[in-house]
Amino acid sequence: MAKFIYFYRGPATSLSDLTPQEGAARTAAFGAWMERAGAALVDVGGRFGSGISVRDDGTEEAAGDLTGYTIVEVADLAAAKALTAGLPFLAGNDGKCAVEIFELRAM
Repeated sequence: MAKFIYFYRGPATSLSDLTPQEGAARTAAFGAWMERAGAALVDVGGRFGSGISVRDDGTEEAAGDLTGYTIVEVADLAAAKALTAGLPFLAGNDGKCAVEIFELRAM
């Protein structure tokens, strides 16, 4: 088994921007996805706050559009990709959102 990190990329929507019904539906959908993921879900992760990008030449700029992460443990990259099926983050955003998946390796 290997660990993979999902980086969520796209516009962040705060739960405070949603109606109570929309917020409840989003929370329920993510809960259902977590149940389907089961034991493969190692770290449900979290949302990112404000950030900055520091370059190798010492300059700084605004951080990119990463909004959060999740860590799963599955057999391989194909299984990590398959586990994104039904992930609410990828629903209804007309291609504006993506999950970037990377295997976590020891240093």
